Amino acid sequence: MAKVGVFFGTDTGNTRRIAKDIVTKLGSAIAAKPVNVRNAVVADMLAYDTLILGVPTYGEGQLPGLSTGNATASWEEFLPTLEGQDFSGKKVAIYGLGNQKSYPEEFVNAAFYLYERFKQCGATIIGAWDTEGYHFKASKAVVDNRFVGLVLDQENQKDLTPERLDAWLKELAATWD
Repeated sequence: MAKVGVFFGTDTGNTRRIAKDIVTKLGSAIAAKPVNVRNAVVADMLAYDTLILGVPTYGEGQLPGLSTGNATASWEEFLPTLEGQDFSGKKVAIYGLGNQKSYPEEFVNAAFYLYERFKQCGATIIGAWDTEGYHFKASKAVVDNRFVGLVLDQENQKDLTPERLDAWLKELAATWD
């Protein structure tokens, strides 16, 4: 079995594409086929020692889900199922998608909601990312002067995604070698 479970929530497909890129870059011996959280249960995540979780931020800092107009359930509906679950001993890395020009005051807030919930469940959060090179006013996803995970802006900085993703995955790999 692969060492790393990759789970994402999406409606438009951008977060799914990044999940697929992650699995391609890591290889199938390390990373399992990505799973949309609408098709997952908590036991699926608990089967892995390390998780990579992808989330876009919707509207004004919201998790994707039915209340934001998604056609199907997503993180908004999945996170409550984590209540009372124990992720102690699990490593969780988060990547978040956001738009720093259109939503500079809520930039990638949804990444924080995953960070907060998995941390409450006892997970060790890995993969914090530098805020340098981004132009935003506020983000809940900044903790201790760093993003809680990799941040990608596919609308305004898509050209930086491959380099950022490679650097982040290299940092993560060092934590599970």
